[in-house]
Amino acid sequence: MTDSTDTAIGNTFAKLSYLVVDDFENFRLSMRQMLRSCGADKIELLPNASTAVQYCSYNHVDVVLCDYNLGDGKNGQHILEELRHKKLLKRSSLFLMVTAETSKEMVMGAREYQPDAYLTKPINRAMLEKRLSGLITQRNALLPINREIDRENYPEAISLCLQALPAKPRYKTWLMKTLADLYYQVGDFSHALKIYDDVLAQRDLSWARAGRGKILVANQNYDDAVVTLKDLVSKHPDYMEAYDLLAEALEKQGRPTQAQQILEKAAEHSPNALLRHKHLAGLAASNQDMSTASEAWRQTVSLGTYSIHDSSEHYLALGQSLSDLSEGDTSDEGSAHADEALTILRRMEKRFADQEDIKVRSRIVQSRVHAGQGRMNEAQKAIESIADELGDPDLMDPEAGLDYAKTLFRLGRDEEAKTLLTALANRCQDNPTLLQKIENLLDEPVGFRQKLQARSLNRDGIKAFEAGKLDEAASTFSQALEIVPSHASLNLNLVQVLMKKYQETQDDRDLLKRCEKYLAKLSGLPEQHRQYRRLMSLRKKLKGMMS
Repeated sequence: MTDSTDTAIGNTFAKLSYLVVDDFENFRLSMRQMLRSCGADKIELLPNASTAVQYCSYNHVDVVLCDYNLGDGKNGQHILEELRHKKLLKRSSLFLMVTAETSKEMVMGAREYQPDAYLTKPINRAMLEKRLSGLITQRNALLPINREIDRENYPEAISLCLQALPAKPRYKTWLMKTLADLYYQVGDFSHALKIYDDVLAQRDLSWARAGRGKILVANQNYDDAVVTLKDLVSKHPDYMEAYDLLAEALEKQGRPTQAQQILEKAAEHSPNALLRHKHLAGLAASNQDMSTASEAWRQTVSLGTYSIHDSSEHYLALGQSLSDLSEGDTSDEGSAHADEALTILRRMEKRFADQEDIKVRSRIVQSRVHAGQGRMNEAQKAIESIADELGDPDLMDPEAGLDYAKTLFRLGRDEEAKTLLTALANRCQDNPTLLQKIENLLDEPVGFRQKLQARSLNRDGIKAFEAGKLDEAASTFSQALEIVPSHASLNLNLVQVLMKKYQETQDDRDLLKRCEKYLAKLSGLPEQHRQYRRLMSLRKKLKGMMS
């Protein structure tokens, strides 16, 4: 290397600010010495995550050199996650993960937040200078574009990318990828898709295929998106963004079970991604797979210990799913789930003690856990312990009110629960998601296992009806109604079967009287209920048959 080259590199290093984060003082001092010998001047040394994040909150840093293992507490991945989440790290800044560990679990977890590079210990001056020089040279060449992206001035960033494409062929891949992403950001999907297709026409690159899949999802072309993304996952199983996009496309196709399977595969492949575990947990719960939901919430809570994404909602959801799993199950496994639910809810109360309603939310679920294990006195005590904090149930947070109504049903206070849900429905007329939840709870105010049993019987009854086996269908729907007597759809299904039987016999007036009885059970069905029009239609039909 010539003296002039040394001077140029030294000047490049000298213009930037550096942050070295490592729990070992000797390593921090060693890194400072190496950086200084490269020409760096402004260097800050810090021993842990909290001081590093605080420093970045008040100071601009061009290059972060962060060790992955920082002892007890947050690691390098948590720092990168927090800096990205709080937007404390500009696109024009560089984040290098320094580590002696190269386990797949660590690398996959850190890759989710896209550090600019990894440096493997031990590190010497030549290695550091070579790696940083390349990154800094690229940073400087693309700085004007990244500055505009940091300012969210995407049209100007697009213009600069287009100008740079012929002028800086060395960075063509970066420019094409960034340009396509910018077109996506501004909603110009056709230009973004053209870039991805042009790239794929020359070479099968995973980022271009993922980008194409993303655009297809945005254009609601879910069938093609699923084909594209399945192919990508198959060829590049480490490209984690593809799993998330594929799951999204499958969900929008109305295939939630397949979407769950994809997220399970992704979580197994890259086990340290909290937000993916959270997505999996919610999806599994909606698929009534409470075992998978509980495990995913368990992982979400565990990974959240030092994460910026930690939330009391994760603890509450884990407690709720374990409550569902343990309800009515007094086996060793059921008791263990109940004990775990109570433990996690008590931990939530302590960890998030400053949150206003945390005790109320916790005790509502605790009460339900006790009730599910047949410990009614303890269930009652849990509710009584928050009597002062509950206030006016009609003014409760809607989700808390829904959870409270669920517990009231378990305590045998059905009328109180129904009154609360009616008031909640009237108060939240503009919230269709909540109204649907209220409707479901009124239809099926029972435990998770009973709910599944009733749904299974309903499916069997429909199959028997479609096969013309009317006696079997009537018997099966009747069994289901013993579990959920107020279920609107089940009552109407049974009425339809009895009407069909009457049409075939024409002389059994008792069948019509039974229809009358089941329709009368739905006299209070609100007009907003999805079965209301069907009820009106069957009432009219029965009137005609009885006349």
